[in-house]
Amino acid sequence: METQILDVAAVRNQFPIFQQKLPNGSPVTFLDTGASAQKPQVVIDAERDVMETHFANAYRGVYQFGAQIDDELEASREAVRRLIHAEKSSEIIFTSGTTMSLNMVAFGWGSKHLQEGDEILITQMEHHANIVPWQQVAERTGATLRYLPLTDDGVLDPDEFDKFITSRTKVLSVTGMSNVLGTINPIAELSKRVHDVGGIIVVDAAQSVPHQVVDVVADQIDFLTFSGHKLYGPTGVGVLYGREQLLQETDPILFGGHMIDRVYEDRSIWAEPPAKFEAGTIPIVQAISLKSAVEFVEGLGFDAIHGHEMSVTHYAHEKLNEIPGMKIYGPPVEEKGAIISFTLEGAHPEDLAQLLDRKGVFVRHGHHCTMPLHDLLQVNSTIRLSLGVYNTIEDIDCLIDAIEFARQRLRLV
Repeated sequence: METQILDVAAVRNQFPIFQQKLPNGSPVTFLDTGASAQKPQVVIDAERDVMETHFANAYRGVYQFGAQIDDELEASREAVRRLIHAEKSSEIIFTSGTTMSLNMVAFGWGSKHLQEGDEILITQMEHHANIVPWQQVAERTGATLRYLPLTDDGVLDPDEFDKFITSRTKVLSVTGMSNVLGTINPIAELSKRVHDVGGIIVVDAAQSVPHQVVDVVADQIDFLTFSGHKLYGPTGVGVLYGREQLLQETDPILFGGHMIDRVYEDRSIWAEPPAKFEAGTIPIVQAISLKSAVEFVEGLGFDAIHGHEMSVTHYAHEKLNEIPGMKIYGPPVEEKGAIISFTLEGAHPEDLAQLLDRKGVFVRHGHHCTMPLHDLLQVNSTIRLSLGVYNTIEDIDCLIDAIEFARQRLRLV
């Protein structure tokens, strides 16, 4: 098969935000895609088109605009199904984002099925959105929350799996790719192991879906969550995938209109999924526009996306490692995704981020919603650069120049 190559200049031309200069005359060097990706013109146009030409509420009216909105929402649902290789579009639930999706699984499935003596297993690299809901469910049900430990390189140790994945394990909830370390977890292997003991697997795919092929059937994933805004799509919309049988076994956690089949004075009967989990008015414009984001990444091809992003990641690792006092966290570059977190000796991450900003280089600093991981790393905060399809070698050169500027201002040279 011919290797796909990304035409980065052509890709960048599709993003209006990169066609500008900052007030100081420098270009935009955006290295914070892990927090939220920039938007291509096709996504911007899709949102505008819905609002300008045929907006209506969804699943409410048979008039022309209403029918068109319904059709477009279902087309977007089908695009997401295709993206993650689900079997049925009815297994795709539109939510407000990954956080809401994980809460729906934790409280809708976990609170119903977990009890004292059961174990919920997560890892030390999880985002708070995949920790806090499970803490709450454990407290309410009497289940025990356990953490799969990491190696010194920030990866899961397969030798520990048998010790932690046992007959008590009812849920394993794990990130597909760490939002700090870039670690890519062995989802297929974890899925098999947890199924062998009668548990289910939940995958937080917020960081992995934009960068790699996800196949919920091949990897036997029970629930999967991600956010549109990290996939070059709109804010305010996310996805919960659940296997059909498990969605039937899951209670809704939001109640109201649309999610019912019949309401009596003393009780209600829920609609079938996906409506069962889409109470009220969903983010209509954003959910429809998500289809354009899916088609955008599919058009580029994940082979091309991965190849390009990893070439830039390799280059960034090489250049950063040449800087005195630099410490990069996580596995070797060959074993990770397009995320690099680091500290610079003598520079507080917030100070460093502010100085980089003066040069038009945008990175994130802080604990990145992973306080337990940073406790493990024995640092309060790190600098994170996270790459997307639009990033270039020149962006990394700008970063390195900006770090040199910061080192001089901080008198580290």
